[in-house]
Amino acid sequence: MSIATEYLGLLERLGPAAMPAVRGFHLPPRPLWGTKDGEFGALELDDGSIGLSYVLLGDTLTRLLQEGSGALVGRSVLDVARWYEAFDGPRQTIGFAAINAASQHLFRLAGYRPPDASDSIGGIDPRPGDSIGMVGLFPPLVRRIVAAGARLVVIELRQELAGEHDGYRVSLDPSELERCDKVVSTTTLLLNRTLEQVLGHCTNARVLSLIGPGGGCLPDPLFARGVTSLGGTEVTDTHAFLGAMRSGSAWGAYARKYAITRSEYPGFAALVGRLHRTSP
Repeated sequence: MSIATEYLGLLERLGPAAMPAVRGFHLPPRPLWGTKDGEFGALELDDGSIGLSYVLLGDTLTRLLQEGSGALVGRSVLDVARWYEAFDGPRQTIGFAAINAASQHLFRLAGYRPPDASDSIGGIDPRPGDSIGMVGLFPPLVRRIVAAGARLVVIELRQELAGEHDGYRVSLDPSELERCDKVVSTTTLLLNRTLEQVLGHCTNARVLSLIGPGGGCLPDPLFARGVTSLGGTEVTDTHAFLGAMRSGSAWGAYARKYAITRSEYPGFAALVGRLHRTSP
């Protein structure tokens, strides 16, 4: 079963009545398109929940601008979440944002607040002698891992980055992850259809972290596939966040980074149980 099918199955168990409608899909302003500050779009629900999704894969952003985001306003978030499985490109991206928004809605409704992230590198705690794999090049993280004395291989899709660098190596071959005891990856794997392939090479990793603003989804399907930690972003002030996004301002003050670990997460069933206990 694909991870998209699993996510939809979880959301469908909540039922349409528990799912708020979509209020809109927001993109950063034109001056930020293609830059680091313009990497994510935001799907907003009627209850203020926000789901983020990376928009710079291939020609996704261009097509979003050409095709628009469709007639989203007022639609059930579950209907839009189905786009994650049914389409590629812009609609898949919006569908994944809907998965994240619905997950944030459930967390909020169940009174579950994922713990604050203890660091920016997925809790992998690099040490001398560690063999660490990184999926997607994160330059700030690279510097911290190399400075800690760990061996580092970065798996990338961009051929121009391949080769030896100062203290680390970039490879196009994900099988090199099989020699790593710790792996940290971008959550973009959930959008570019490489998740299953990459995780299949991480069976020797005792720490396997996915991190990024797009990690706002339920962690259950990922934990079942060997992931040990999921780092995401919770928007804490929807109005201020969207205002900052639209104006091209920094929005970090209106959101927080969190990390859900497999060992401490209560699980989907427990979250749903909280809903039943609190319902009238």
